[in-house]
Amino acid sequence: MDSFTVRCGVMGRSTDIVLYQAEWCPYCARVRKKLTDLLLDHKIVNVPRDHGSRDEVLKVSGQTSIPVMVDGDVILDDDDDIIPYLEQKYGRELSPR
Repeated sequence: MDSFTVRCGVMGRSTDIVLYQAEWCPYCARVRKKLTDLLLDHKIVNVPRDHGSRDEVLKVSGQTSIPVMVDGDVILDDDDDIIPYLEQKYGRELSPR
């Protein structure tokens, strides 16, 4: 299976964020939820299940694990690093009124 790209969000805040991920990955789901909670537009690249076929992820991050998030010059490869980064750079989600 080849990777494919999806643009997520058209009403949120514009960003250059690219998330390399898979729909079945729970760590990726955490990052997607945070991006949605923060109303951040982003691009998703769905990658193959097979690590050996994740050429795009390897080229970007030097390894094949997901999630990998690229935000300009920042490249992060763990949800426990990505989520705090998003909160620090883009703020916490808005409280309901």
